[in-house]
Amino acid sequence: MGDYIISCSSTADLSKEHFEKRDIKYICFHFELDGKQYTDDLGQSIAFEDFYRAMENGAMTRTSQINADEFEEHFEKYVSCGKDLIHVSLSSGISGVVNSAMIAKANLSEKYPDRKIYVVDSLAASSGYGLLMDKMADLRDEGMGIEELYNWVMDNRLGVQHWFFSTDLKYYVRGGRISKAAGFFGGALNICPLLNVDNEGKLIPRMKIRTKKKVIRAIADMMEENAKDGLDYSGKCYISHSACIDDAKAVAKLVEERFPNINGKVLINNIGTTIGSHTGPGTVALFFWGNGLNRDYTS
Repeated sequence: MGDYIISCSSTADLSKEHFEKRDIKYICFHFELDGKQYTDDLGQSIAFEDFYRAMENGAMTRTSQINADEFEEHFEKYVSCGKDLIHVSLSSGISGVVNSAMIAKANLSEKYPDRKIYVVDSLAASSGYGLLMDKMADLRDEGMGIEELYNWVMDNRLGVQHWFFSTDLKYYVRGGRISKAAGFFGGALNICPLLNVDNEGKLIPRMKIRTKKKVIRAIADMMEENAKDGLDYSGKCYISHSACIDDAKAVAKLVEERFPNINGKVLINNIGTTIGSHTGPGTVALFFWGNGLNRDYTS
């Protein structure tokens, strides 16, 4: 095993147990629920079902990113003990948090000049970010050194495909992602938008699909079209969801039927409280390794 630390943030949307099992260190974002402050600590402070139920009942949410001082404290726990470190941040297309991590790196590089500290913009989010971290843990455990791993993640981060759909548009309206008129007509027509994350790590609407049944099939179609080796895909597949486990299970079932060589069962995770504060309940996201290092999509 490589004798260094790999680190990310709670927005990689894996479970606490998963992070601990893979020896992936993490640092937590923050959020407010009706003015009360919480740590986005993977459902420990507030259960995911309680969080999303509160949103459904009208509770307002706000999120705040990790600041440079918090990153410095997190990194120093390891570099002060003689460990090198590679930290992978939430996509810069969603958050500016990578800048805070870079400030912490600069400060600690002066204090610990013999330590290697790398900071990477994942250009990924939720369990797609988690899928990237899981692969990094595999490579570390196989003996890859920290510099080689840094180069690998910089070269391969765009290989993670992210596809999302939502069955409730009101939270996208609240966050300004779609207009009130679009949200009203979308709801009236049972529109479930299908989105993906592009090469800049930004969430981009791709299709407007009527009915949940059709969008579930469409998201599996996107995997068939974009997965490495197509229907012969043999990598891992992750799903995350916000209080819609039945929809997530329906997608997982379809994926497992279509892709018989997939590496294990589809892993279903919760969308955490930071990203969930913006999506609200009713979002399902599908993540897998793509057939190239380009996420741009044209229908």
